[in-house]
Amino acid sequence: MIKYKLKCKKCSLLFDSWFASSQEYEKLKKKNYLNCHKCGSIKVEKTLMAPKLLNKSWEKNIPTKDLKYKKINEKIKEYQKFIKKNFEYVGENFAYEARSVHYKDKKRDKGIYGVASREEIKDLRDEGIDTEIIPWVEDKNN
Repeated sequence: MIKYKLKCKKCSLLFDSWFASSQEYEKLKKKNYLNCHKCGSIKVEKTLMAPKLLNKSWEKNIPTKDLKYKKINEKIKEYQKFIKKNFEYVGENFAYEARSVHYKDKKRDKGIYGVASREEIKDLRDEGIDTEIIPWVEDKNN
């Protein structure tokens, strides 16, 4: 996620807006989907923003709420490490593989994990196949 400070060229309103990426901002701008929420003008531009720099004591200055999110992320990463070590990744074939295991067509030494849509998960549960949705945090260091 990226946050930009935007300025309306028509009424001079300054406001912040979040985007999935800088490319997403450019895409929305090109399609004229960005507009001023005060006057409705599509003449909205990015303004200069100072980067937020962190010093060595940055963690002391983080609000408690943000520290809780950091701890939650760390816990999710622990679970991910456990899952990767103890389960077999089946990728986009999760629904198919789960059915194969459930209906005894395929024997596995380990449980499985992978990617499935909400609809596929719903269908699996309707069939009596026990599945769980686990939050997954991408490791940006690798």
